[in-house]
Amino acid sequence: MSQLGGCDLKVFIIAEVAQAHEGSLGILHSYIDALAKTGIDAIKFQTHIAEAESSEYEPFRIEFSYEDATRYDYWKRMEFTLEQWKGIKQHCDEVGLEFISSPFSNMAVDWLEEVGGQKYKIGSGEVNNFLMLEKIAKTGKDIILSSGMSSYKELDETIRFLKPYGGKLSILQCTTKYPTSAEDVGLNVISKLKEKYDFPIGLSDHSSTIYPSLSAVSMGAEILEFHVIFDKKMFGPDSKSSLTIDEVKQLAQGVRFIEKSLKNNIDKSDNSKFKELKNIFEKSLAINKDMEAGDIITFDDLEAKKPSGYGISAKEYKKVLGKSINKSMKKWNFLNKADIND
Repeated sequence: MSQLGGCDLKVFIIAEVAQAHEGSLGILHSYIDALAKTGIDAIKFQTHIAEAESSEYEPFRIEFSYEDATRYDYWKRMEFTLEQWKGIKQHCDEVGLEFISSPFSNMAVDWLEEVGGQKYKIGSGEVNNFLMLEKIAKTGKDIILSSGMSSYKELDETIRFLKPYGGKLSILQCTTKYPTSAEDVGLNVISKLKEKYDFPIGLSDHSSTIYPSLSAVSMGAEILEFHVIFDKKMFGPDSKSSLTIDEVKQLAQGVRFIEKSLKNNIDKSDNSKFKELKNIFEKSLAINKDMEAGDIITFDDLEAKKPSGYGISAKEYKKVLGKSINKSMKKWNFLNKADIND
């Protein structure tokens, strides 16, 4: 696991297209090309097969759509064929992005095995779907779990179920709220998950901003996931919970900046490399009015001027208070030890 401070932290950045393609294969491929230029590591999709995962009774997000009478109809419209999924994976390979897709049925797992992804991302609603989890676990591939609707107890149960299969596990703090407000992001959960589990912890964010992800990296998150959209005004259930392509690029740049910062510890006990700069920016004592020999120096007579080394150091001003000067001096002259009576 990565540790903050001098660590070899490499955050795995996942941009999720989900249903931003609105069932258009062409738009989906456009997302692949656009995201390939942002600096992310992986692009994630959702593999939906309506007949295997849903029914006409599914109640979630029915009224948002102008096209779909039921949620089943919506999932049907989001489907692609197995051959189309293979083409999607090939396109990802060609542009250097890792292909990941979340299955929502055992049939989808079978398809994704044919497609050939390296990892499985488990959506928050599937964490207790042990039927599908067993099928995935038997592949031996890495599993990333979202925890959006799970208690610690439920996560413990799922992890106990998966561990005997021996695959690599990761958990993402997630809040199932679209969009997620600052109060509901749950950054504190990242630290708790890192204490509880000995595997990578990350954040799946739906806030439509880059701030939670950047904060999470500074707290030691090793995986980031977020939804992406070409324009937040576009039709779709996740548009207002997503990042634009430009925001994704900005986020990736920020993450890599933070990584470098965390890898390089600064030793504040040794400031020798700032010697020349200290001479330039630090200050020497000067007087702020004409003074005659025998005048007593008070606090109100003093000023501090750049650079250092031309007079007594400004930090030693107390040593000259109450002492007299031994010669006439002009306003703004630097004050040196030779100008003062002991």
